[in-house]
Amino acid sequence: MGVLLGFDYGTHKIGVAVGQPLTGTATPLETLPMVNRRPDWARIGRLLEEWRPESLVVGHPFQMNDREASNAEGAKRFARQLHGRFHLPVHLVDERLTSREAWSRLGKEAGKDQTRVDSYAAKLILETWLND
Repeated sequence: MGVLLGFDYGTHKIGVAVGQPLTGTATPLETLPMVNRRPDWARIGRLLEEWRPESLVVGHPFQMNDREASNAEGAKRFARQLHGRFHLPVHLVDERLTSREAWSRLGKEAGKDQTRVDSYAAKLILETWLND
């Protein structure tokens, strides 16, 4: 079994994590800023070349009442674009409360560095998919 990459899509940045199906665990990698309000496709391509994942996982935003969150369409579009550009399977997974959990786990360690929270949220998203 190969590795997977997980993404926490946001309108300003995208958290990225790498995970291992064998262990069901993931590790935060980095947070990519948007380039001209678009994903940094060149950097994503380099990450895919480096890690050679067998598939990708994108967080699907939901509200607590089971309705899609306002940024769900952007995340779904990002997932479609990943598949279209890189021809890998892309899975959507409920990302409800992952950013809150990331803040909680990182606590003061994160400080004001939101980028650490985004990649940690990607780790949680990927672990959710790996363990379902």
